[in-house]
Amino acid sequence: MENIRKKIDAIDSKLLDLLDSRAGYVRKLGAIKESKGASVFVPEREESILNKIKEQSSAENVPGKSVPGKNVSGKNFPVEGKINIFKEIFAVSRSLQKDLIVSYLGPEATFTHMAAVKQFSEHCLYIPASSIDRVFREVEKKRADYGVVPVENSTEGAVSHTLDVFMESDCKITSEILMDISHNLLSKENSIDDIKTIYSHPQAFGQCGIWLEENLAGVEHIELSSTSAAAQRAASQDGTAAIASSVAADLYELNTLAEGIEDARKNVTRFYIIGNKMAAPSKNSKTTVMFSTKDKVGALHDMLVPFKQYSINLTKIESRPSGNKVSGNKTWEYMFFVDLEGHITNGKVKKALDELKKDCVFFKVLGSYPAAQNLD
Repeated sequence: MENIRKKIDAIDSKLLDLLDSRAGYVRKLGAIKESKGASVFVPEREESILNKIKEQSSAENVPGKSVPGKNVSGKNFPVEGKINIFKEIFAVSRSLQKDLIVSYLGPEATFTHMAAVKQFSEHCLYIPASSIDRVFREVEKKRADYGVVPVENSTEGAVSHTLDVFMESDCKITSEILMDISHNLLSKENSIDDIKTIYSHPQAFGQCGIWLEENLAGVEHIELSSTSAAAQRAASQDGTAAIASSVAADLYELNTLAEGIEDARKNVTRFYIIGNKMAAPSKNSKTTVMFSTKDKVGALHDMLVPFKQYSINLTKIESRPSGNKVSGNKTWEYMFFVDLEGHITNGKVKKALDELKKDCVFFKVLGSYPAAQNLD
């Protein structure tokens, strides 16, 4: 045992030396970025490094420790562990270059806050915002380097307010985050029988509708701006509960009356990281655009033809009433949001979008960014 431990200690010493050497180069890179006004957060670069780790581990093709549902192939060290270590290295490296400021839909312990920490770790300054609009505003006014907002849930669909804000905002999507969402019923009370009112965000109510009907039918539902705000309210009122995260339970010292009350077994929310600059091309880039069509028969069909012509795969189409927010739009005219595979600089993507723009009343690229990758 002692001989093996000595070898481990020697490797640890080398790891520490390598981390210090890497940090030295990171600081030099940060100085160059500052002189050029370049972004500290470079999602396409981080994605490239993580892809190399996956590819190298896959090539070694020797199973690591078995973890159900996880890709753990690697010579000895599980690939998921390698990725988690490098994500922490990325976060520390960013902090060595600049103290990033990240705004999110708050207060603390919302799922959006948890998503922000998942991406940026603890190595930055977080600013909670009272609304999605405020997150965009903090980034637009450059009081925050980045913002994190929810955009879509696998059960409830699009977060419409986020899409609506993009109609007027110049913020760009720089990256996206996928996060498993698990809801809990939290309260000061010790029994579910004492609950007369439940607070939560509209999306959370929608994601837990079946459970609520089966277990708390007839109990009043009151919608608030976030699940964390709901937990705050429940912590101050008798006979009430909140649908929120386990982090909120700890933060507001609430009892967990029921865990995992979401209806869908796999409940995933997608979040956008918004900034003032677009990401560079990456191996798994995707592009999001918004547009409105001319009012004529077959208009939407005509809009989709260029994508088929240039073999561009569309991964999402969403429509929203324009609400007269965009110049030239009338009441009941619609704005379409489309996610497509490929970066805006890709030749086929550029040609397809150029064709699309010809017949649009309004057109805007919201961002080209690395698509979030699951390890499952």
